[in-house]
Amino acid sequence: MNHSKLYFLLEEFPALLNTLDPSTPPCWGKMNVQQMVEHFIDATLVAAGKIPIQLYTPADRLPLMVKFLFSEEPFRENTKNPLLPEIPQPVRLPDMETAISELKRALTAFEKAFAENPEREIINPFFGPLNYAGQIQLLHKHAKHHLKQFGL
Repeated sequence: MNHSKLYFLLEEFPALLNTLDPSTPPCWGKMNVQQMVEHFIDATLVAAGKIPIQLYTPADRLPLMVKFLFSEEPFRENTKNPLLPEIPQPVRLPDMETAISELKRALTAFEKAFAENPEREIINPFFGPLNYAGQIQLLHKHAKHHLKQFGL
């Protein structure tokens, strides 16, 4: 497991989000800053097994998807998520401070899910069943993608 990527997710990512002005326009995509944070909360809860989701990627494409996941190649700008609506959902939380607090809570739930069962694998809709190290890799790659989306 990559401890530096876990540290980044738990400490550096929320701290960087705290530096973002909520009115910062995206370099690409349609989500605003708070919508992105709320989207990341959901992705974290999927990784924790709190939002069960079915596999979307056809089984014959999974090896390529997993190879990409474990590479250091970033997600492309404007990567479309076919499970999200074309127009982003309105924000659910009252403000960015609350959203970042909820993200920290989701990250704690993620850690707890694997502390209770270290051998657990949780289905990701695009990359299939992932263990703790795989989920950390995905969340790290996903976080970097969205930071870049907002110029960080």
